[in-house]
Amino acid sequence: MSAMNAFYAQSGGVTAVINASACGVIETARKHKSKIANVYAGRNGIIGALTEDFIDTNRESARTIAALRTMPGGAFGSARYKLRSFDENRAEYERLIEVFKAHNIGYFFYNGGNDSMDTAHKVSLISKKLGFPVTCLGIPKTVDNDLPVTDNCPGFGSVAKYVAVSTREAAMDVKSMARTSTKVFILEVMGRHTGWIAAAGGLAGRSSAEAPHIILFPEIAFNKRAFLRRVKECVEKYEYCVIVVSEGAAYRNGQFLAEAGTRDAFGHAQLGGVAPVVAQIVRDNLGYKYHYAIADYLQRSARHIASAVDVQQAYAVGREAVKYALQGKTAVMPVIKRLSDSPYKWRIEPAPLSRIANKEKKLPRRYITKDGFGITAAARRYLEPLIRGEDYPPYFNGLPKYATLKNVSVKPLLKTKFVV
Repeated sequence: MSAMNAFYAQSGGVTAVINASACGVIETARKHKSKIANVYAGRNGIIGALTEDFIDTNRESARTIAALRTMPGGAFGSARYKLRSFDENRAEYERLIEVFKAHNIGYFFYNGGNDSMDTAHKVSLISKKLGFPVTCLGIPKTVDNDLPVTDNCPGFGSVAKYVAVSTREAAMDVKSMARTSTKVFILEVMGRHTGWIAAAGGLAGRSSAEAPHIILFPEIAFNKRAFLRRVKECVEKYEYCVIVVSEGAAYRNGQFLAEAGTRDAFGHAQLGGVAPVVAQIVRDNLGYKYHYAIADYLQRSARHIASAVDVQQAYAVGREAVKYALQGKTAVMPVIKRLSDSPYKWRIEPAPLSRIANKEKKLPRRYITKDGFGITAAARRYLEPLIRGEDYPPYFNGLPKYATLKNVSVKPLLKTKFVV
């Protein structure tokens, strides 16, 4: 049987290390030309497949592909686009398989989070139903660290490192001026329904006197009275208070503190910024001078401070996805299995997409202190290995030097166009 082509796509919010996974996929595929002739990347994720807008990675040099390992963002473009069920929109799946047939694509590697794993799972099932079976592999990627089965998600370790470092450094700034200036500093981090990133902020300090003094998790209902009492206690005792708040912090009834009333492409509530909301609560009730920062895209794009462990794992899941595909495995995702905390050891193994798709892993209650405002020793044991090590990109004239790809398009073969 002649070699078939592979289609690789990036999906959802990108990370500082998603391109390391792309590097793992492409470099490994190039070692098996007898089975995988070429890797086509979707321009703007799955949309590239539907619109027949492919990038020919064969046109990139080995040096450029290797440089993906240190490049942030999505090298080929990502997208928030959710395929509906087959019954709801059969045309999308038929188009997908039509495109795959035309370009002799027998392998589909989808690099993303919860919704992406659902898409990969659906395509694996429906491609068989439509008479053109495609080997489908999910590749984990999400800063939220909320995919089940896997111990952690590539992308999370680097965000965790950025947040922990930022919390510690900002706290040192605030502390030095607290007597005559800012009393309260609030750092807003990502995490719609899970507090993994917020928990990482807790690594900045080891004692109750060290920042962060308060962490607001989505898993713990916001209690305004208890929160204000803790802020007041910290300012009176330490002269300042540093707060890390997850964007998904919510009241007991489930309403987000910062819900803006709109929805994104996946139907998720758009959040309008929780840091200013928390700052307003502090000012209105305690009158303290405050500052706040919203980490936003900075936390997930900070390749200059990526965790070496995260980079290694991101590359490994891309590499193993190709190996699993060549072994005939389909509808699986390479997951990270932790073998020990100290010394930190891990390995990659396959897990069925059916156990992962559309499921969410919350921060365990045992990782949160009894009062709901901090992390426990168990959380620290889990988190600390994930932020270890430095993996700096090359620098030129004081700035990171990132790869520049040609991103040469593959000639469309179908006469019909598809609009998304």
